[in-house]
Amino acid sequence: MNDHDSAERWPEERFRRLRQQADPEIDAVVTEYLQTRPEEGGPLDLLKAVVAELATAKREARAPAGEPPAAGIFKAIDFARELPDWGDDRALLAKGQAIFADYGLYQSAALFFACLPMAYVEVSSAKVLAGVSNLATHSLTRRVAETGQMLVDVMGLKAVNSLQPGGPGHTTAIGLRILHSFVRALVEERYSDRWDTAKLGPPVNQELLLATLFDFSVVTWEAMETMGVTLTDEERAAHLYTWSVFGHLMGVEACRDRPLTLADVEPVSARLGRLCEPSEEGRRLMAMLLSEMEEFMHLGWRKLPRSLVHWIFRDAAYGADRVPELLGVPKPAWWCTALFAAGRAAHERAWLAGPVRGVVRWLVRRAGRHIVVAMIDRFSDGEAAFRIPDDLARAWRIRQSKPAVKTRQIRQTVRQTLRAPAQGRG
Repeated sequence: MNDHDSAERWPEERFRRLRQQADPEIDAVVTEYLQTRPEEGGPLDLLKAVVAELATAKREARAPAGEPPAAGIFKAIDFARELPDWGDDRALLAKGQAIFADYGLYQSAALFFACLPMAYVEVSSAKVLAGVSNLATHSLTRRVAETGQMLVDVMGLKAVNSLQPGGPGHTTAIGLRILHSFVRALVEERYSDRWDTAKLGPPVNQELLLATLFDFSVVTWEAMETMGVTLTDEERAAHLYTWSVFGHLMGVEACRDRPLTLADVEPVSARLGRLCEPSEEGRRLMAMLLSEMEEFMHLGWRKLPRSLVHWIFRDAAYGADRVPELLGVPKPAWWCTALFAAGRAAHERAWLAGPVRGVVRWLVRRAGRHIVVAMIDRFSDGEAAFRIPDDLARAWRIRQSKPAVKTRQIRQTVRQTLRAPAQGRG
C-alpha cells in the first residue's frame, strides 16, 4: 500500500466513526453475562475478579479459568483465539520483539516520559484511568506498573511465543479486551450522567485504542530518537507489525484485517493530534506519575523525570509539543535547560552533536533503569505483579536478590528522609 492509498484509508469521517465505536462483539458477551448472572456481582466486582485471575494465570503460565465469579466470563470468551493469517510471521515477530530486548531501557523510559503523558492528555483516557482504575485497584501508581508489565509481556522476550495462545502477551491482549468491556459497563453503571458520549465516545473506544497502539510504537520511536536512538525503517516496520498483532487480539478495529504499516503513520498521526486537551484528571495523573518517578531518582536528580518530559516533547509534531503545558509539568531543572540549549546549538555546530547525544543517552538509560528497578521492588508481589525475565534483568544489570532489594530499600529511605524538608519547594 502506497502513501496515497493509505491516506485515502484514513479520512476524517473514519475517525469520527471510530470514536463512537466500542467493541460490540465482546460487549455483547459481557452485557449478557451481567444481566443473566446478577448474583455473581456487578461490573466492579467482576472487574476485580478478572484482574486477579489474569495475574494468577500469567504467573502460573496457564489459560485463565479460576473460581467464580471470574470463571464464568472466561468460559464465555474464546481465549484460545489463534493469530490471524497475516499475523503469524514468526521472523517478523521475532525482529519486532528483539527491538525491546536491544533497546529496552530506552523504551521503558519512553513509556514513562512519553506514552503515559500522551494517554493523560487524552480526556476520555484520563477520566477512565483516574476514576475506574482507582476503583478497581485502589492505586493509580499500580496501574503504571501494570502498563509496564504489559510492555514486558508483549515485547520483553526474544521469542515469538509470547503472542501465541497461552503466552503472556496473548493472555494480556485478550484479558485487556475483557477488562475494557467491564470498564465500559462500570462507567455506564456509575458515571453515565457525567460521561459526554457525544464528545468523548464510549469509554475505551476504537479511536483511543488506535491512539494507544501508536503511543507504544510511533510515539516510542520519536521519543527514542530524541534520546539519541534511531531505529531503521525495517526495525520500525517489524515493531509496528508486532503491536498490530497485539492490537488484533485486543479487538482494535484498525488491525482486524491487516497490520498497520509505515504508510499509515503519517495520516493517522495527523488525525490523532486533535485528541490533546487539558483536564483536571490528566493533570492529577501526571502530578502523581512525576511524584513517583522523582522519588526513585538519586539525590540531586529529583527533577530529571520532569526535565526529560520537557526534552522529549519540545519539538514534537501535531500539537504534541504542548503536552507538558497541558499537563502542568513543572519547569525542568536548570541544568537540563542548559542541555536543551546545547542540543539546539548542536544542529549548527556538528562537533557538539556527539557529546550532547551521549549525555542524553546516559541520562535516559540511568532514569529508565532506576524506574524499572523501583517498579520491581515495589510491585514484584501481589495480584498485579511487575516482573521482568531473568535474561532482561541480566542485560540491564538489575539485581533481584533479597540482599539487593533490601539495600535499595535502605537507600530509598535515606533519600526520602533527606528530601523531606525540600518537598514543598517543588
